[in-house]
Amino acid sequence: MTPISIFWFRRDLRLTDNAALYHALKGDYRVLPLFIFDQNILDKLPKDDARVTFIYETIEALKKELQQQGSDLLVKYGKPEKIWPEILKEYQVKQVYTNHDYEPYARERDDNMAEFLTSEKIVFKTYKDQVIFEKNEILKADKTPYTVFTPFYKQWHAKLNDFYVKAYPTKKYFKNLLQTRHLPGPGLEDMGFEKSQLDFPKLNYTNKLDNYAKERDFPALDGTTHVGLHLRFGTLSIRKAVKDALEAKSNVWLSELAWREFYMTIIWHFSYAAFDSFKKQYDKIKWRNNEEEFKAWREGNTGYPIVDAGMRQLNQTGWMHNRVRMIVGSFLSKHLLIDWRWGEAYFAEKLLDYEMASNVGGWQWAAGSGNDAAPYFRVFNPELQTKRFDPKLEYIKKWVPEFGTKKYAQPIVAHTFARERVLKVFKEALS
Repeated sequence: MTPISIFWFRRDLRLTDNAALYHALKGDYRVLPLFIFDQNILDKLPKDDARVTFIYETIEALKKELQQQGSDLLVKYGKPEKIWPEILKEYQVKQVYTNHDYEPYARERDDNMAEFLTSEKIVFKTYKDQVIFEKNEILKADKTPYTVFTPFYKQWHAKLNDFYVKAYPTKKYFKNLLQTRHLPGPGLEDMGFEKSQLDFPKLNYTNKLDNYAKERDFPALDGTTHVGLHLRFGTLSIRKAVKDALEAKSNVWLSELAWREFYMTIIWHFSYAAFDSFKKQYDKIKWRNNEEEFKAWREGNTGYPIVDAGMRQLNQTGWMHNRVRMIVGSFLSKHLLIDWRWGEAYFAEKLLDYEMASNVGGWQWAAGSGNDAAPYFRVFNPELQTKRFDPKLEYIKKWVPEFGTKKYAQPIVAHTFARERVLKVFKEALS
């Protein structure tokens, strides 16, 4: 058998500007790319999960690109801990290259893989790829992590230069891909999934950047970039996104990209915050957790039109406008006193662009339990939010067509009553 290196795709589904792929191609052996449809993740998903369709279609496109180079992508379905021993029987693997991942499951998986591969005398190399700065690269003077965004961002921005946004020239080294016959892989149906009918956002965001700061908060406008899905699965390089932001002088969008890294840093340093309140005293809150009210929120039948519009947009498209995400998050945790983790789990199921760090960070921000969060006594008034961000009710009328008729739901709770109740409950838990 010919000795080879394997490059393991995970959250970096592109051939261009890919850190670990670049290093693999410049290494000592021919490179076979690999993707594993991980059952540890897939087994928890509904069978019509649109993200699996997106990944599958992206993998098929990558296979075609690689086949044009005389190579291919090895695609497996199963649990990585069982797949890897099978691969080692099939190929003489000398080195494995992959990019860092920061979520709790991914860290555990990679620690186990490093231990296994090392025991097999195989070198396991990992690289930074999905962020500009990671782990301990942005720290306070006392070498502890930032827990407030503004000082984090000041240092992040000050450290940023051309070196950090320079693309990895992977295409120059495609000649070092392993030449192989076409490799069969599993179909969607083989893995028990159905093809989703949802539309996936295209990568055409640069025309949005000039007006991003002015338009991003208004859900009736198509003013946001829709790159979340592409950053989540790495079909867009973060280096390209940041470079585009700098060239367009879109400082607001640049800060949004930095928020994503801030939340990833929080998850890295405070892994408990993926599942529990960052501010631990918030775990003492006595949530009401009313199942009927949670159902009304999920289905967009709360009687609060801006909340209902957001939830229906999510349910129908797999996406929700960023401003509205804050409104529906605040409404669930503060108006209805339902545990933010319930909402976070629902978003995890429905959002195409679901990313654990940002989603947990956003939910804890809304609930008040996160680092640098909205204070507990800040309770979004959905009516005022509507007047400010959907003054002509265009967004609401699009997603809640029965709004203004007798068919529309009555408000599930009065705003003034809900505000007084949540302040009392939070104050008791936090005092």
